[in-house]
Amino acid sequence: MIGREEVRAALTGPFPSLRVPFSRDGDIDYGGLRNMVDRAIAGGAKTALLTWGDSLYSLMTDDEVAEVTRVVAEHAAGRAMVVAADNQWWTGKTVEFAKYCREVGADVLMVLPPDWGRSCTPATLVEHYAAVAEHVPVMVVTKVFATSPERGLETLAALQDRVDGVVAVKDDVGGDFARKTCLLVGDRLAVFSSGKKRAHLDALERGAVGYMSTFVLFQPSVAHEFWQAVQGEDRTAAERVIEDHDDPFFDYILSLQGGFDAGMHGLFELYGIAGRWRRKPYHSLTDGELEALANFCKTRGWL
Repeated sequence: MIGREEVRAALTGPFPSLRVPFSRDGDIDYGGLRNMVDRAIAGGAKTALLTWGDSLYSLMTDDEVAEVTRVVAEHAAGRAMVVAADNQWWTGKTVEFAKYCREVGADVLMVLPPDWGRSCTPATLVEHYAAVAEHVPVMVVTKVFATSPERGLETLAALQDRVDGVVAVKDDVGGDFARKTCLLVGDRLAVFSSGKKRAHLDALERGAVGYMSTFVLFQPSVAHEFWQAVQGEDRTAAERVIEDHDDPFFDYILSLQGGFDAGMHGLFELYGIAGRWRRKPYHSLTDGELEALANFCKTRGWL
């Protein structure tokens, strides 16, 4: 199985999450998914990352989650570390999926436990992660700690001391929690951030090894310009990338009908990666909305 240092190296720098594309009729577009993996690797990503949210597991059956995992693992094999994601299952089913992930060639499993009504405790969470880690290296995603950061820090402290198979942390909370997470476990676990580049900059300056980039799939030069500025400890240059690219992009795409993800799928169509479509009841960009997105990208020099 992959070791912690290999995981840290693969998560160093910018990389995107993979958003599962669909046909207009709602079928999963596996050709488009393979295109996305190719595009990520061509853009300099060392990791092919599936996530519960961005990969649209909310629109997929468990069997489809398994097939998407297999396709990505096989297509990225030997070219990038593959991070699979679970579907908020109970411990027994997550363990079975962990075994499957290892069989199909995924390197790491991002585990997002169910926690309806804050039903989990640090002890039960540690038990959950430990059971999964017996079969495949585990990545913790901090979304489960959003409503109780102190519970999250207690869980992370216990994990790094007791569960060798936990190798990385994807931070979804940001702010003070992200800073404390980096200080608490950053020396042992590979921590990386999601969200906007301002959040990335804060986390990177406190020990995060890499960041999830929206730009790698369609304008990788922006992602690497930011990364080089961070590596060179040139905060002025990093802020310039944020002001010139990140802020305008998020201001626009977050205003779209159907939200950020509808815009990302629209970008995939504009850049020839896959179609814009998402399964109903999610909104897919109309022709007019797609044209407006194209015009926005042209004004920024991205298209």
